[in-house]
Amino acid sequence: MTIKNKSDAMKFMEKLAGKLTLPGLLIAIRQGEEMSQVEFAELLGVSRQYLCDIEHDRRTISPKVAAIFAKKLGYSPKQFVRLCLQDLINRNGLKLKIDVQDAA
Repeated sequence: MTIKNKSDAMKFMEKLAGKLTLPGLLIAIRQGEEMSQVEFAELLGVSRQYLCDIEHDRRTISPKVAAIFAKKLGYSPKQFVRLCLQDLINRNGLKLKIDVQDAA
């Protein structure tokens, strides 16, 4: 399969791994870039502990912060915000799904 852009890459990862979460995506990007939590946290402008809490789903981030992270990493803010909103919905036990078109 040829991946044309980062949005296609995210769709492909969701097909492989099932339901993709924002923490899972951040871990995948960090590991794919072979970066430590310290290096990745510096890139995002946060502490290593804050990143660790996000990655282990102990802390959520706002849609605004998700968009900032996306821009710093060179990804679509739409995709990061969509995942952020879906994570918040899931945490609150709602049976709703955010589509890519909904996040547009």
